[in-house]
Amino acid sequence: MGALSRWAVRKPVWALVAWFVAMVAVVGVGTRLGGELNDSFALPDTESTTATAMLSTLPPNEGGEAAVRIVWSPTSGTATDPAVESAITPVLQDIAALDSVTCVSNPYGESFGRDCPATGGGGGDLPDFLAEQLAPAFEATAKATSPISADGTVAFARVSLAGNGAEISAADAGAIVAAVKAANTDALQVGAGGQVLEFAATEPPSSEAIGIVVAIVILLIAFGSLIAAGMPIIVALLGLVVGQMLVLVVARFLDVATFAPTLAAMIGLGVGIDYALFVMNRYRQALLAGHDKTAAANEAIATAGRAVQFAGATVIIALLGLFVLRISFFNGLAVAAAVTVLSVMLAALWLLPALLSLLGTKALAIRMPWARKTKVDGNLPEGRSFLAYARFLQKKPIIPALLALGVVVVVAIPTFSLRLGFADDSGKPETNTARIAYDLMSEGFGPGVNGPFFAAVNLPAPRDLDALAETVQIISETPGVASTLPNADMLPIYSISPTAFSDNGIVTSILITPDSAPQDIATSDLLQRLRNETAPAIEAATGATIYIGGSQAITQDFTQVLIDVLPLFLGIVIFLGFLALMILFRSILVPLTAAATSLLSFAAAMGITVAVFQWGWLAGPLGVTSTGPIFPFLPVMVFAILFGLSMDYQVFLVSRMQEEWDRTRDNVLSVRRGLAGSGRVVVIAAAIMSSVFLAFVPSTNGTIKLFGLALASAVIIDAFIVRLVLVPSLMTMLGRANWWIPGWLGRMLPRIQVEAGDGEIVGDVPGDTPESTQERQPVGV
Repeated sequence: MGALSRWAVRKPVWALVAWFVAMVAVVGVGTRLGGELNDSFALPDTESTTATAMLSTLPPNEGGEAAVRIVWSPTSGTATDPAVESAITPVLQDIAALDSVTCVSNPYGESFGRDCPATGGGGGDLPDFLAEQLAPAFEATAKATSPISADGTVAFARVSLAGNGAEISAADAGAIVAAVKAANTDALQVGAGGQVLEFAATEPPSSEAIGIVVAIVILLIAFGSLIAAGMPIIVALLGLVVGQMLVLVVARFLDVATFAPTLAAMIGLGVGIDYALFVMNRYRQALLAGHDKTAAANEAIATAGRAVQFAGATVIIALLGLFVLRISFFNGLAVAAAVTVLSVMLAALWLLPALLSLLGTKALAIRMPWARKTKVDGNLPEGRSFLAYARFLQKKPIIPALLALGVVVVVAIPTFSLRLGFADDSGKPETNTARIAYDLMSEGFGPGVNGPFFAAVNLPAPRDLDALAETVQIISETPGVASTLPNADMLPIYSISPTAFSDNGIVTSILITPDSAPQDIATSDLLQRLRNETAPAIEAATGATIYIGGSQAITQDFTQVLIDVLPLFLGIVIFLGFLALMILFRSILVPLTAAATSLLSFAAAMGITVAVFQWGWLAGPLGVTSTGPIFPFLPVMVFAILFGLSMDYQVFLVSRMQEEWDRTRDNVLSVRRGLAGSGRVVVIAAAIMSSVFLAFVPSTNGTIKLFGLALASAVIIDAFIVRLVLVPSLMTMLGRANWWIPGWLGRMLPRIQVEAGDGEIVGDVPGDTPESTQERQPVGV
């Protein structure tokens, strides 16, 4: 992209026009052709996938898991009181009138909606002798499937949706949530649960605005100029606009999760400001060294610009590495985040050089009162404080290296207790409609009702009720099972049921309700017990085979798939990152150090995440309403993002060291001057990045809160402890070996080099002379 950046410097007006034309075009495509966000995913070759495929052969059945469930309970009395019925009935009728809704069941009588199934039941259409014979079974069925709890305090209604039973417009989802919220009074609690309502029930995020404000404050302090502080923000935001529109375009072709735009904005805003900051900082240094605006802009894109291009490519490669997981859910997330990073990188390499070429020294205008008085005469050495810090670090490099390593290892210790799994709705804020529905269902029907399993049963013969009865009996006797549907008393009805079996009579289903909550370890243990102990026992006794599915089984299979493939993913991403850094720096130890320390930063970030979200440390101040397992996709996504970001800092830091190495062939001096030249901007960039991520921690969306804290922790540890303490200390101790590469390998590798600047290199000041004469050799050796 160097040619694009140089063209933007030469023809800034045309470059700006071209950028805004492209941006308008992308916005137009995104608004017209953008797809719908969804949280669906498919897992290849898992038992839950097999169960889902088998269950799809069954006729529609009202008694299964509802896409949406409206739950209510009075603060006093019972749900059957006339006052409660009169308060909730209009709510159900309003929901039934929505275009996306086909039917709303009514525990008080006839269902509401345009396409409700006929309600017979009770054997009214059967011959008298058969109705009398099956009466106990009908009573058992009515009791087991009653939408009113045994004590009468909680009731619920199922909401049937159009299409495949899970299709709802954003407007209708919002209308359901709004109707439920309005129905809550001091006398009546009402909640609404269902994955399709997830996005509608979440408050709109304001985190981007908080992150931008914090970034502006940091940049104002750092640059002391309103224009210089504002340019990285403006450039990043314009790039983010393009990125967010491209996310919608991606959603037309891939499954993109509902939280993907927020996650992409979090990543894009952070890296976008950082990329623009690196280019802006190098331009500022070149101006203050006495270069004219065109030369300064060209130098910025030839040094920091090329590093930005390489760093952005590394982030994109790390994100696209998620494709090795072979899970469609991750493919959409990866591409959404990658196109956002690409957009903000293009803004830093296309839009920003054009602006700098136009503004010249005015890019540093509107000075703040605290800004130092400077003049553009080439006599301002930047980074004196970091030069002093580097000298201090290099006196006894083994000490800071051991201290930094010790801190990271201690922080990483909780990682050994990491438990992966999906959090349930109990982790949402208490006022959230999904949390209310979850709590009420647990109170009225038991904790397991919020996460049942479905057993797809393959019978040895069509409509084999004896085999089915024994299967139900064995499952119901399994420790950890609260109830089954059907139970033994209900089975006689199956002899006449038109919906209990598949067309060939071989496949049927059993709903299994655990006696523990969805995210409890006991529920995970029950799933393994059903698969490893109960299923073989059933096959041995009856010849029937069962496959356990349902949302909880799917999430646990999802977790296991990720655990199995994680080593391959880590290996591929680390290898590609190592290869890219080896080509850039023509070194073995520099990329090896970068890869190893990135793993340390990742482990420490996971340690903090486990301590907060799993152990509950600082849960109150951080707004974590409940503890539980960590989302299984968090480690994968965090590593992909962190590895790219840590490579950013490695590239910006070590590329400056490499410039000095090429000039002096003195390792100690190169490390010191590189740290002095890039340390300040890495601190600013990391402060902005971590502030942007931390701004998402107050979010009411548990997934975004989790990512915000994990990524902020990762950036803080990686930048301030690993890159600015551990890496310079290690590179100081390793000496000339940092820059060694076998001759045969060096001849094979292409030459991709970040060009050295001229004159503004930090450290070219009196007193900063080579001290390691035993390492110094003439340039070119």
